Amino acid sequence: MRKILFLLTIALLTTMCKNATEETTTHSHEVELKAAPDWSKNANIYEVNLRQYTPEGTIEAFKAHLPRLKELGVDILWFMPIHPIGEVNRKGSMGSPYAVQDYKAVNPEYGTMEEFKALVSEAHDMGFKVILDWVANHSAFDNVWWNDKHTDWYKLNEEGIQTHPEDTDWTDVAALNYENEDMRNAMIDALLYWVKEADIDGYRCDVAGMVPKDFWQHAISHLHEIKHVFMLAEADEPWLHEAGFHMTYGWGFHHVMNHVAQGKNPVAKIDTFLMEDAEKYQPEDYRMNFTTNHDENTWNGTIEERLGQFGDAMNVLGFTVQGMPLIYSGQEAGLNKRISFFEKDTVDFSDLSKSVFYAKLLKLKHENEAIWNGTYGAPAKRIATSNDDAIYAYERVKGENKVVVMLNLSAEEQSFELTDYSGGTKMTDIFTDNEVDLENEKSFTLSAGGYLVLAK
Repeated sequence: MRKILFLLTIALLTTMCKNATEETTTHSHEVELKAAPDWSKNANIYEVNLRQYTPEGTIEAFKAHLPRLKELGVDILWFMPIHPIGEVNRKGSMGSPYAVQDYKAVNPEYGTMEEFKALVSEAHDMGFKVILDWVANHSAFDNVWWNDKHTDWYKLNEEGIQTHPEDTDWTDVAALNYENEDMRNAMIDALLYWVKEADIDGYRCDVAGMVPKDFWQHAISHLHEIKHVFMLAEADEPWLHEAGFHMTYGWGFHHVMNHVAQGKNPVAKIDTFLMEDAEKYQPEDYRMNFTTNHDENTWNGTIEERLGQFGDAMNVLGFTVQGMPLIYSGQEAGLNKRISFFEKDTVDFSDLSKSVFYAKLLKLKHENEAIWNGTYGAPAKRIATSNDDAIYAYERVKGENKVVVMLNLSAEEQSFELTDYSGGTKMTDIFTDNEVDLENEKSFTLSAGGYLVLAK
């Protein structure tokens, strides 16, 4: 467990009413960054695109899906930003949810604060955890902060005009100025607000790597003072764990899966990447595995577009190697269209046959300690086969618990043998419930893109 003690210097502005002057006082505040909450040890995460989830696109309409998601096996509900959306420089007719107009309000198109609080309460009663998407690097140009004349809370050009984040095409948002202590304090106050008022369980922080490390240390420590929250950073950088985040995006692994499926990388690249990643991150650091999310789906293509016939195999991989698996809205319904980002484009949930596949993988995650998150689980170990150019086989073992996975990542049926494998035992195929005796059975045949997942 990583425990980092650091000294926070907090500048507190005290208003002196009699002479209307401000006095800055400095306090030393020693805190300890907390490990991930215990409830996250075998958890998965589900991204909710609220606007597109139902024809109504509302909080109340989404609530009807909670029983289905519970049956699926979902643990953490991550809601994309639910705030009002800026109108200045808006993209499309509805705008991006990431152009936040008011950090302490609910988008009236989605519903009310009371409705959101009721949703969180109901989700908690059903055993879910709820985290909110948070955009700390930038806001809408017409955010209430700007309209309240806090112009120095933003990065300005030579003409004193707000600017969008450098080296991006995010022209609908204005970059915030983290050299301004008042802005930092207001941002922390807004983060605390949702935990206090709505009892949420943490945050997914957008482009977290673009925000200063010391801000995150300060903010996360204050969040933990009121609740042991779960923090996810949308970035693939180890320093974010030192800043207090429990989980970071597995962008690199995502790209490796894409490239192996597309024939741009050999199967062995999976092994080398996982070893390199393990050297960069600490054992307790959670990594988030995904084959799709709102960005990938909209801008880079569907699972079928990017992974083709290897979509299921890559999902099996992401659910069973080290890391917490993500499911995006509609993925369990075989989502095979790019969902619009700036317009209404409802996800089709009419065919939920694919849910069986994901439910089995989520059940596997819940019940098998070997594939739990961080130090709760065990590292994956490659199993040699007679055809390692096409077959990626591995096991994860913790105590008496074992999970063995075999993937055919070639475009043809493959017959192969496990070579020099001494961990043989009787196991169960999680998709068919058939018994497989690995002590005596070493030869297997998998169709193109096929997979075998065994548990004991």
